[in-house]
Amino acid sequence: MLTGRKLPLTLAFVVLIGLAIGAGCKGFFVKPVLQSIAIQPPTPQILLTKTVNLQAFGVYDDGTRSQITSGVVWSSDSTNVTIDPNTGVATGAAVGPATITASAQAINGTANATVYIVITSLTVNPNTWSFLGVNGDADKPFTATANGNVDVTSGATFTSSNTTFINCVNGTSPVLCTAVANTTPGPYTITVSYPGSTITATVNVTAN
Repeated sequence: MLTGRKLPLTLAFVVLIGLAIGAGCKGFFVKPVLQSIAIQPPTPQILLTKTVNLQAFGVYDDGTRSQITSGVVWSSDSTNVTIDPNTGVATGAAVGPATITASAQAINGTANATVYIVITSLTVNPNTWSFLGVNGDADKPFTATANGNVDVTSGATFTSSNTTFINCVNGTSPVLCTAVANTTPGPYTITVSYPGSTITATVNVTAN
């Protein structure tokens, strides 16, 4: 049984041991280091004038993954999308694409956003394309118009029915489609679609 002066000395000794163990544990458990950032959703579709709340997730050197809730700076490379630098709330300001960046601890993550409108009609100009298959016809430009008067070319997707011979580079205005030399006689098609809509337009392609 501890009595007199021995009890305070024993308690002090126990406290010192506890502090030493605590300090040792702090040094043993190393905080994970951020390796990369992923934005969710990775390809946000934002209706014109509406908002989408983006989130940043960190991948760490110990293999864990968790949402980064503080210290993230958000930015957009285009006036098509405005974004709150602190919250990640993105607003569709104009129809078209934008690259969103989330930055934390000198690490960047990006997402490809598209601002779209609700469309009732979609047309493509020109809607036919004919060329000599032996020569090909490089960089044929196309534009897409929604609802009769809204240029949505940079936000539309042009898809070739045969990418061996015909390819389109999306995200530009106009969209350039290229036919390679010695294209086998067609016909082929290029289908034009728009985010959030089932309405499509078609380019009829003939390689003579």
